[in-house]
Amino acid sequence: MNLPESDTSLFTRLRFVLVETSRAGNVGSVARAMKTMGFTELVLVSPRCLDPLNDPEAVAFASGAGDVLQNARIVDSMAEALEGCNFAAAVSARLREFSPPVWTPRAFAGHAAGQGEVKAALILGNERVGLPNEIVEKCNVLINIPANPSYSSLNLSQAAQVLAYECRMAAIGDSVPETPVGFHGDAASVTQIEGMYAHLEEALVSIGFLNADNPKKLMPRLKRLFSRTQLETEEVNILRGIARQILKR
Repeated sequence: MNLPESDTSLFTRLRFVLVETSRAGNVGSVARAMKTMGFTELVLVSPRCLDPLNDPEAVAFASGAGDVLQNARIVDSMAEALEGCNFAAAVSARLREFSPPVWTPRAFAGHAAGQGEVKAALILGNERVGLPNEIVEKCNVLINIPANPSYSSLNLSQAAQVLAYECRMAAIGDSVPETPVGFHGDAASVTQIEGMYAHLEEALVSIGFLNADNPKKLMPRLKRLFSRTQLETEEVNILRGIARQILKR
C-alpha cells in the first residue's frame, strides 16, 4: 500500500543505524529490508567494509533498493548518527545486567508510531560482536527479538526486516491493500449465476448424480458452496462450459 508521507509519518521519522558493519552485503540487505517496508533513512557508523555503498556485493544484495543504499550516510560517531533523534533503541540478542528497559519490536513500533513527536533510531551492531555496552547503556530502550531460546541468533538483515515489518504494521494497521494482488475479473450477475445453476442441475441429472424427482438438498448446498467464492463472469462461463460438455456426452 502506498501511503502519503507527512512530517509526522513514521516512515519519515524512523532511522536505521548500522554500527561497524563488516560485510557490505549486509548493508545492501538491510537497505532492501527497509525499502520493502517503506523506510528510507539509513546511517552507517564507521563501517569496517570498504566503500559499502558501491561494493558489488552490497549493490547485488540491495536488489532494487539501490536508492536507499546510495542515499545512506556514513558517519564517524554515534553522536552524528543520532543527530536530530530524540529516541534511541539498541537492538541486541544479548541482554545486559545494566541496560535500559527491554522492549519487544512490537512494543517499540507501537510507541514510535503512536507518538508523532518521536524521531527514533534503531541501532544494530556488528555481525560478530553486536553493540558495545557503552552504546546500549545510552539508549532509551533495548529491543530483544523473541526467538528460539536455544538458537536466538538472527542475521543482521533478518533482524532489520523483523523490525521494519513491525514498524510498518504499527504505522498502517491491518489495512487491505488498495490494489489487490493477482487478477480479478468482473463479478458475475445474479442472472448469470442463476443460469449457471440451471445448466449445472441439468447436467447433473443427465449423468444420474442428481435425481430430478428426489433432489433433496444437493442444489441448495451447491449454491451455498458457490456463494462463498464470489463468482466472476469468466468462472461462470467455465462452469457452464463443463455442464455443456457433460450434456453432449
